[in-house]
Amino acid sequence: MIKRIQTFNPKTMKHIVKINLLLALCIMAFIACSSDNNNNTSTTDDDGVSTTNYDITPILSKFNGTGLSYSVNGNTVTFTTENLPDHTSPYWPTNNPLYEAYNGTNSNFNQNPNDIATQNITISMPLNPVEASNHEATALGAIGVSLNGVVFYNQYAGPNNQALTNEIDSFDQWLGHPQPQGAYHYHIEPTWLTAEFGEEAFLGLLADGFPVYGPIENGVSITNADLDEYHGHTSVTEDFPNGIYHYHITSEDPYINGNGFYGTPGNISN
Repeated sequence: MIKRIQTFNPKTMKHIVKINLLLALCIMAFIACSSDNNNNTSTTDDDGVSTTNYDITPILSKFNGTGLSYSVNGNTVTFTTENLPDHTSPYWPTNNPLYEAYNGTNSNFNQNPNDIATQNITISMPLNPVEASNHEATALGAIGVSLNGVVFYNQYAGPNNQALTNEIDSFDQWLGHPQPQGAYHYHIEPTWLTAEFGEEAFLGLLADGFPVYGPIENGVSITNADLDEYHGHTSVTEDFPNGIYHYHITSEDPYINGNGFYGTPGNISN
């Protein structure tokens, strides 16, 4: 019997090394890409309860409005806004280029006596929001900020937490209006933003750091029955491919936010 003697082939070994190196680089690239898209981390408290921590840093660059800015300090982002809408309204003073008489679809429109005026509103919120152990009720006034710097208000009319039934008739063609001090705001869907960015789009943040999305998700209209008592749920979004808790705007009360903040709100100064 003749035995074959295997000899060392340097060219073959170099080829094997190159293949292994290429495989290693592909694996590293895959891990890096997965890491870039992973906005979630988990922590466990002393009682063994696991909490998901999200990172909202990737969506901050989407904010753009007149007199709107933000700064990051540690785990907190602080928005400062003059709260001036970038769209037309009958609530602008008549000498403002953005003044436009009401041309919406509400035949019961009843303009309130207030004009839009420059504000100085500051809202701080966590960059890594988590669910609160005690859910805080929203107060009248600003509860969050939209992409164009206009603030969100909750589902009540002042001063006594009344339903918006009558106040809705004072909403302009983009479904916002100013209060007596001239602070313009949205209680319900900001149709200027959904017309510009889409009804599935990210529209802003509430003061607890959780995002607000439009009334459609995956091509389906969201109803209150799809959401929890805080008017949100956890699912994948375009901005958060690994999922995040987020609020949805719907066409019925409570519109933007339900029974308080899902997370812990930061400081709000009007």
